[in-house]
Amino acid sequence: MRLIIYEDETFDNFSPLTLLRATFELRCGATTLAEKLQRIAPWAPVAYFAREALAPVLRERLDAPVNDPASLRGDDLLLVNGRLLLLDAAQFPVGGPDEVLACGGTVIGARVSQAVAEAAAADAPAELIAALGAAVPTRQVTGTVVSYMWELIHHNPVAIVADFKAAGHAGIVGTFSDHATVWGSKEQVYVAPTAEVHPFVCIDTKGGPVTIDEGVVIHPHTRIEGPCYIGRGTIIVGGKIREGCSFGPVCRVGGEVEESIIHGYSNKYHDGFLGHAYVCEWVNLGALTTNSDLKNDYSTVDVYLKGELTDTGDTKVGCFIGDHTKTSIGTILNTGTVVGVMCNVMATGSVSPKFIPSFVTFLNGKFINIAFRATMATARTAMSRRKRTLSDAEAALLDAARALTKPERDKCIRRSRDHGPAD
Repeated sequence: MRLIIYEDETFDNFSPLTLLRATFELRCGATTLAEKLQRIAPWAPVAYFAREALAPVLRERLDAPVNDPASLRGDDLLLVNGRLLLLDAAQFPVGGPDEVLACGGTVIGARVSQAVAEAAAADAPAELIAALGAAVPTRQVTGTVVSYMWELIHHNPVAIVADFKAAGHAGIVGTFSDHATVWGSKEQVYVAPTAEVHPFVCIDTKGGPVTIDEGVVIHPHTRIEGPCYIGRGTIIVGGKIREGCSFGPVCRVGGEVEESIIHGYSNKYHDGFLGHAYVCEWVNLGALTTNSDLKNDYSTVDVYLKGELTDTGDTKVGCFIGDHTKTSIGTILNTGTVVGVMCNVMATGSVSPKFIPSFVTFLNGKFINIAFRATMATARTAMSRRKRTLSDAEAALLDAARALTKPERDKCIRRSRDHGPAD
């Protein structure tokens, strides 16, 4: 059997988080959506399908077949929609006859025998599922499918708990100071062998488990509330880490953070509040950068999606920040703010706009095109500080994303030029 993880046509609902990555690469809990899906059939080889623009980068990152029609032949197939948030591998039935599986109104996958797949001769999962037609029954199953980027934040606490259970690790294995403490059950904490927890650190597991992964260093005067996952190589500097936080690899985190996901390789080193937010890679939040995640009238939060304000139906929504974006000291982000890829956001002394398009500098209340070559040089410098390089495929994807986002960027620049400071 071969596991096929595919991205469907709703990837725009997660922009700008998905401008440089597939939907199934998004993080929720301790792992990405795709890493959870691999638990369905951990013995099976995996192939992936996504937008063609992403394929060269995905082949580098995933070291697996990407958009290869040959992976849809030669074996029985288990097709899984990359938006499925798999909290329990038993939710997706592996065995049984050919059938399409659906959750509500969303097709979440299919089991397809080799003979049927060969006869369909499809080049993509959607084409194969469509070819099954009425000949293959559709079965409704229970599960969680994420449809919008704010839902990743909403489900993050329960996903952390599920990932802790699936990992099967518990106990303090690494360095743990005699002057640090676990407030709650020690069975709900895992400190990896190469992790260090310094004196005057409190790990509160009363609300859920806490994982401190390999190479993590927790500096003094830090409080961490579960459920929480701190990814490998991350450093926490005097942080007040509230419940429901997931930090990917090699982050630097300080100040107050609540129910937020930092995808990886990003810095929130200084004081300031980050709440109910998703921060992508290679982001640097300047000192005292703060976002709102609750409106003063406690009403539901609107977020810009595909050029229009969309009601999230949720009262707690922070900000969404694309890769390689930087904020200056004292930046204030409004409730439900969306900031694109490779932006420079300069504090104005007031709240920033709710939507900042990709590849702009926001300065003195106006949007200005960035100097792309100079910003790419900055990206390379930032990555080298974490011993990473910007590959040719990643550079090409950034250039493609710049072209893709040009219409919305030009519209915002014209508006701020003609009507004064952006709102």
